[in-house]
Amino acid sequence: MDDSIAAITEEICAFRDAREWRQFHNPKELAVAIVAEAGELLQHFVWQSPEQSEERVRERREELASEVADVAMLLFEFASNNGIELSGAIRAKLAKNERRYPVEKAKASNKKYNEF
Repeated sequence: MDDSIAAITEEICAFRDAREWRQFHNPKELAVAIVAEAGELLQHFVWQSPEQSEERVRERREELASEVADVAMLLFEFASNNGIELSGAIRAKLAKNERRYPVEKAKASNKKYNEF
């Protein structure tokens, strides 16, 4: 089975197309759905200490994986529908972050790039 971003995106779009849902998946609706699903992921961690959140991940890994999958599927489809080559976009962002957060300045720091 091909686990590449492109292959998974094709599976997501095939699922959508079999149900004729493309008509409902405009950029705004997908962006709203991404935020809503990310909120469901975040809900697992409300009022949790760092230690409790680590425990929550161990105890509810399957539930959390499902929430992560929801966010990813919507994100992959958003990119596909709007002509964004996700692998390339991720690599471009990593390259930008390499320049913004050079190891010698960013290592073990939680400062934002404009605070160095």
